[in-house]
Amino acid sequence: MPLPPCLGRRIGDLETLNHELAAWAKAVNQTQRQVDWHFTTTDARTKLRRLYPNN
Repeated sequence: MPLPPCLGRRIGDLETLNHELAAWAKAVNQTQRQVDWHFTTTDARTKLRRLYPNN
């Protein structure tokens, strides 16, 4: 996720910062994104077997 553009400059007051962050968050949340999983469930269970119970 890209950083909000308002973080690259000085903003004089909290209200402006909150307004700009809310607008950025709304725009980011409206875009539909796909998750690119790196592991299948089977791969995860193999690589992370110590985290999964044996039952």
